[in-house]
Amino acid sequence: MDTNRGSLLMIDVVTLDERGLEDILSEPTEATRKALASLHGDIVVLGAGGKMGATLAMMLRKASPHNKTIYAVSRFSNQAIKNRMQQAGIQTVEADLLDDTVYRHLPHTENIFYMVGMKFGATDNQPLTWALNSFVPTLVARHYKNARIVVFSTGNVYPLVAAGGGGAREETTPDPIGEYAQSCLGRERMFQYFSQVHNTPVTLVRLNYANEPRYGIIVDLTLKILKDEPIDLTMGAVNLIWQRDANDYIIQAIALAKSPPAILNVTGPGAISIRQLAEQIGNQLGRKPKFVSKEAETAILSNASKCFSLFGYPKTTLNEMVSFIVKWVTSGRAVLNKPTKYDNRNGRF
Repeated sequence: MDTNRGSLLMIDVVTLDERGLEDILSEPTEATRKALASLHGDIVVLGAGGKMGATLAMMLRKASPHNKTIYAVSRFSNQAIKNRMQQAGIQTVEADLLDDTVYRHLPHTENIFYMVGMKFGATDNQPLTWALNSFVPTLVARHYKNARIVVFSTGNVYPLVAAGGGGAREETTPDPIGEYAQSCLGRERMFQYFSQVHNTPVTLVRLNYANEPRYGIIVDLTLKILKDEPIDLTMGAVNLIWQRDANDYIIQAIALAKSPPAILNVTGPGAISIRQLAEQIGNQLGRKPKFVSKEAETAILSNASKCFSLFGYPKTTLNEMVSFIVKWVTSGRAVLNKPTKYDNRNGRF
């Protein structure tokens, strides 16, 4: 399937099931195929059962030569995802990465995509949040010290920045708000430390708000408008990217891995106004959004110009994302019921 610019608008969402959706979200670009063709060794995706891990692993499988094995490691609380990954030709491994005894049984490979993390419910269980976000990285970095590692991180490690200032760059000093974001910076620091100790090549990918029809900011706003709930405008701008495009960038980022680790912001171009985005969604729904508060002068925003200079602009436009996602939600299709809480400014998730 070729999902070049404009193609999402031609897909019949009503007839699409989750397997078909994951096929769209995991279709690699030619650049990703070329990047993996020159990559030596097999690949492990740690934390593959999460929101992005499955489609990332599926994209790796599609884009990799047939003689390369793709392993997906997770607790796999969702067996349906595990089954779909196996059907896609991925080798699945059930493991709890908090248990240090499982590491001796994990596949020994040269390439690691690290997707482990906890955000939802972080405020209710800070010890587990820190364990998953800062302790597991220690275990992984030590075990895979001879591998090449891409680490999935978040733009939440940055401070609030001026809404009209272009967003935080990779050189911006982290200043995370709240324990979730602090623990994510802890994840980065552990990989940085062990990269320096063992000369492990690492790329830290800081992502801001991937979107697909089952979760993301567009889903959040669509559901609020459908329920006639007010939308808080205090966090007045956000970054958005289609999950397929994010997967492409994350995979290609393995070419940047070095010691000390490289850092790469991954998101879409520019800051998206929440007010304008909600109005666009409302127009498609035939409803008028309700707003409360007013836009603050600062927001959590990242600048992805470095990513674009290396790998090109995202293939999927904002209009495509909104149209596709709103059609999915209004057709009664499954959503994950995990709000992004993008509007949270105190770091409590």
